[in-house]
Amino acid sequence: MKFNDLPTSLGESVWEFPDKTKWPRHDVVGRGADLEPETLIYAYRHGVFPMVSNESSDASSDLLWWSPQMRAIIPLDGLKISRTMRRSAKKFEIRVDTQFENVMRNCAAPHRDNGWITEDFINAYVKLHHLGWAHSIEVIDESGLLAGGLYGVRINKFFAGESMFHLVRDASKVALMALVETMKSSNLSLLDVQWLTPHLASLGAVSIKRDEYLRRLEIAVTQ
Repeated sequence: MKFNDLPTSLGESVWEFPDKTKWPRHDVVGRGADLEPETLIYAYRHGVFPMVSNESSDASSDLLWWSPQMRAIIPLDGLKISRTMRRSAKKFEIRVDTQFENVMRNCAAPHRDNGWITEDFINAYVKLHHLGWAHSIEVIDESGLLAGGLYGVRINKFFAGESMFHLVRDASKVALMALVETMKSSNLSLLDVQWLTPHLASLGAVSIKRDEYLRRLEIAVTQ
């Protein structure tokens, strides 16, 4: 499996971030702007991603731009795959980019803690998907139903993992396994997963300093 190599060309963003040397010493580096495709791709190219504040569900009123001081990545040769995960993978079919919006809506399910994926975000990333910049991995069970998946943004050799979900045990882990294999076959090199959590650490994620992340990102997005 591979990702499409030909996203639609975009114009320049009408917004820009201050030079990284002027970024504050915390994870939020900007506020405001919009979720237009040009804005989003400009942000990801510069190591920044959007989320709404926990105090607001309206992306247009309190849109925050994040660049964690300690950034979590998963080395493509460092994913920890248990025997249970390998057994589970045999039960599922993997698809790429066949149910992007469905995957994203499952990631945005209201019952999930700390939900930040608003309707504005869904509309913006579905648009990115149609333009060829955002991708999904779908895990399909034996009955043909969506059991889990993930989505994110790809720029050249870089993939920004945004969120994943599961309705069946291990389905999100299988999606991550499939993402790593798809990245390898597509010749990608950098997988960003934002913040390090115990769950991600158990799968092989590590955290690196912001400056090191930005150095690796520049290489990945320009190759």
